[in-house]
Amino acid sequence: MLGQKPRLSLLRLIEMNIGFFGLQFSFGLQQANMGPIYGILGADHATMPLLWLAGPMTGLLVQPIVGAMSDRTKSRFGRRTPYFLIGAILCSLSLLAMPHSSSLWMAASLLWILDAGNNITMEPYRAYVADRLLPDQQTAGFLIQSAFTGLAQTASYLAPTLLTAFISQDILDANGIPVIVKIAFIIGAILSLSTIIWSVFRVPELPLSPAEQQDLAAKPLTVSATAREIMDAIRDMPKPMRQLALAMLCQWYAMFAYWQYISFAVGLSIYQSSDAKSAAFRDAVLTTQQAGALYNFLAFVAALALIPIVRRFGARNAHVVCLAVSGAAMLLIPSAATPASLFLLMIGIGIGWAGMMGNSYVMLAGVIPRERNGIYMGIFNMFIVIPMLIQTLTMPLLYDGLLASDPRNVLVLGGVMMLAGAIATLFVDAGARPRQLAAEPSGQDRG
Repeated sequence: MLGQKPRLSLLRLIEMNIGFFGLQFSFGLQQANMGPIYGILGADHATMPLLWLAGPMTGLLVQPIVGAMSDRTKSRFGRRTPYFLIGAILCSLSLLAMPHSSSLWMAASLLWILDAGNNITMEPYRAYVADRLLPDQQTAGFLIQSAFTGLAQTASYLAPTLLTAFISQDILDANGIPVIVKIAFIIGAILSLSTIIWSVFRVPELPLSPAEQQDLAAKPLTVSATAREIMDAIRDMPKPMRQLALAMLCQWYAMFAYWQYISFAVGLSIYQSSDAKSAAFRDAVLTTQQAGALYNFLAFVAALALIPIVRRFGARNAHVVCLAVSGAAMLLIPSAATPASLFLLMIGIGIGWAGMMGNSYVMLAGVIPRERNGIYMGIFNMFIVIPMLIQTLTMPLLYDGLLASDPRNVLVLGGVMMLAGAIATLFVDAGARPRQLAAEPSGQDRG
């Protein structure tokens, strides 16, 4: 029962989200390195987004199913934990193999496995946080999770630059992939599994109450029951969740385009190079990764700063500002002629990224029924992966025409979409005012 949940100390809130550090380190490696890896292996700029299909497709197929299954799972380790561990093992194995790719299709195939592992872990993890926390601690829980996203991706983006202190960025393997990238992926493989194990060991799932066990017994873990549960949940989706769809479409379309093309845009605007195998492009990639580390670190700081802001002004209002600032920064990136000017614009990108990884889930957690946390977190991920899928399929149609075969124009389009997302957020009936929740009688975990 809700009243039996312990109130977690700040240390426990941090420990339960440590696993998100490893998960997001993996995502950060993808965001920072897959574009350059594809470029090195000979990908065409216009059709390159098709090689990123793994993320949206596996998310679309895996997360709602795994979310529904985790709601129905009963094991000695809990409902969500088995999925954390299976996903983390797949992630680690794929990260070890990825930088050894010798062809485009080998890299793309490994990305499918890597994204499947990430997606198996992701939504049960978000449901675990919602399960474990009292309502008045959920804002802190999800924004700490957002902070770990920023911190992990700061580390993953910065890893190749730090490794240049020991190994030259111009030392390449037989396929032309820098050795510093291969080492960064090994680090990611270790973190992906070890941090998940730490979280589930330090803050295990709570035992199910008798009522929850009875409810679980009435919902068998079968394919037909899972499919029916997904369809029922979509039909019964709360109105504010439906309203979030347009805002999510705009912001995630923009961010996916940013990750795919930022290295190529910086290569042209600052280093005057579009040759993915040139030394100038390798400099552009390191500059882009440093910029990525900066915006992710700023997202880490912003996520912590958002905790009192969201409590006072509401998640919706805070999110509107976050997206607007990010959109303005993205519009200005193509005019950045020096690394310093690019780094300055990362303030806006970091604020937007913190909002995307925290505020949306604060709004969602307040409107979905607790007994369906897993499935609705999985369905909500469709609001992320469908925009990515749309971007992946439309970019080849837009790139050579509307965008004049210029990666800098992709960033301009991203800025416009981000501003549209800010406007769409204004019409969401959730998070407008902070929820005033009295603390319920509970146990106290000061660990």
